[in-house]
Amino acid sequence: MRQARLILEDGTTFCGWSFGFDGNTSGEVVFNTAMSGYPESLTDPSYAGQILVTTFPLIGNYGVPDTGNGADGLPLFMESDCIHAKALVVADYSETYSHWNAKESLASWLKREKVPGITGIDTRRLTKVLREHGVMMGQVVIEGAEAKPQPTEKEDYGSVNWVEQVSCKEVITYKPTANSPRNATLSEREQPTAKRVVLVDCGVKANIIRCLIHRGIEVVRVPWDYDFNQLEFDGLFLANGPGDPERCEKTVAHIRTFLNNPEVKPCMGICLGNQLLARAAGANTYKLKYGHRSHNQPVQQVGTTRCFITSQNHGYAVDDKTLPADWEPLFVNMNDSSNEGICHKTNPWMSAQFHPEACSGPVDTEFLFDEFVKMLG
Repeated sequence: MRQARLILEDGTTFCGWSFGFDGNTSGEVVFNTAMSGYPESLTDPSYAGQILVTTFPLIGNYGVPDTGNGADGLPLFMESDCIHAKALVVADYSETYSHWNAKESLASWLKREKVPGITGIDTRRLTKVLREHGVMMGQVVIEGAEAKPQPTEKEDYGSVNWVEQVSCKEVITYKPTANSPRNATLSEREQPTAKRVVLVDCGVKANIIRCLIHRGIEVVRVPWDYDFNQLEFDGLFLANGPGDPERCEKTVAHIRTFLNNPEVKPCMGICLGNQLLARAAGANTYKLKYGHRSHNQPVQQVGTTRCFITSQNHGYAVDDKTLPADWEPLFVNMNDSSNEGICHKTNPWMSAQFHPEACSGPVDTEFLFDEFVKMLG
């Protein structure tokens, strides 16, 4: 194992050992407090451009499952078809792994995907630095690796349109699964005509699509800047994705056209989709100090005493105070009171900042997909 360093933009340096691909890279350094789910996190497109730090000390002990696709065209166990994080930083990498569906080690997967990994880092101290200062840019430097130009002072994660890099490049259609709970008890002749939902791919997680097609929905996945208003559909779904929502003005413009259409159709957004829906409605967004990246964020449904434990991965949030009069907060974060979702007061439009599909993570809020399906009629 080669020596490796993580160098933050303020000069703070953490030393460890390389266990992944021996190559240098740079990105925004963020931390995730989840105890499991590193295959899903690494393949989540929302981590594009970021160096992922895991606060749970032992990583790699259950290996990596099959990275291939299933019959529905979606990854069997991953959230996309490749690793999107720029690098992985852990306290203790387990060279030995054991799990019923493990196919390879985390190290071999990282090397195959050409993603650096560092072990032996004091991730508790590193997390404290990020919590006190806020997320910052950083470099992974591996001993003996080919040199890479130093980042300039102007390098900034928020200045890049990461959504453009991870979004699909063409329209993709997913048919509802034959064994969906909604249709499983019906004969072939009794099967209803599937509702058609346009999903704007800003970096969608596979399990979001899976949650829709398993409910008997036909999903039409379109690129982030595609004018979906020209299509025939029953509802609109705004997916998650990486980066600053201000970089997605093309998407916001299309959503605004949708909202102003006299023919009102249901809409649901998740994570970045929440921010884009809010911006289309006229609200503002802002960057959080160190974001929400975990499986245990407590969220309260506004106007009720219902609280849910949610999975989250985002660095930006909606400013509640800027919501127009006909919109209102739907959920609020119990830790810092930041917005966790919005809804229209009269029209069937809603969104969640957290991940109801939660893969991996708690499934307490998956009922939101059922609510969306009900709105479709």
